[in-house]
Amino acid sequence: MTAIAGIAIPDSQLAREVTDLVRDTETDLLYHHSRRVFLFGALTGRRKQLSFDAELLYIGAMFHDMGLMPAHSSADRRFEVDGANAAADFLRRHGIAQQSIELVWTSIALHTTPGIPEFMRPEIALLTAGVEMDVLGLGFPNVTDGDRATVVEAHPRSPQFKQDIIEAFYQGIRRKPETTFGNVKADVMALKEPHFHRGNFCSVILDSAWPG
Repeated sequence: MTAIAGIAIPDSQLAREVTDLVRDTETDLLYHHSRRVFLFGALTGRRKQLSFDAELLYIGAMFHDMGLMPAHSSADRRFEVDGANAAADFLRRHGIAQQSIELVWTSIALHTTPGIPEFMRPEIALLTAGVEMDVLGLGFPNVTDGDRATVVEAHPRSPQFKQDIIEAFYQGIRRKPETTFGNVKADVMALKEPHFHRGNFCSVILDSAWPG
C-alpha cells in the first residue's frame, strides 16, 4: 500500500477502479489535483483528530471534478451535481450501501459551498478542506510545510496551476452559465448596500499563499 506524507492511499478493489477511471477520464491537471485534495483533506483530519472513512473521502476527492469532463457533464445541472451523480452511479453499480452513497454525493455536491461542509460529517468537511487548501491556499496551519511539500512532490502542482484550474472551471461551465447562480445573500447585499464588494473566487486563487 502506498503512503504519502504518512497517509495511506486506499488500495481496495473499489479504490483502484476509481483511480483507473479518473486517470483515464480526467486531465493530468485534475487527476493530480484530486489526489492532493484527498491527501490534504486526510492530513487535516489527522491534525484535527477526526474519525473518517478514508475510502469514502478518497472516492469523493477523486470524483469531485468529474462533472467538468464533457462525458459526465449535463446540459443544465451544476458541475458539482454532475460529479456527485457520476460517483453515486459508480458506487451503486458496485453495491455500496445507500448511506455511503449519500455521504459521497453530499461531499461532492457541497465542495464549492463555503461555510456549510465544515459543520457536517468529517468526510464532507474534509473534502472541502482539501479543495480549499489546494485551490485557495486555506487551512495551511493544519498541514506542515514538510507534508505539503511531500504531497506536491508526489502529485506535482505546476507553477501555472492557478491559471490552469481557473481555465478548467471555465471550460467545464461555459456552456451552461445559468448554473453559476450562487449565493443569493451577496445579491441582496449588492442591491441594498451601494459600497458592498462581494468576494471573488478567482482573486482568492490568484492571491493565495501558494507560489506562482
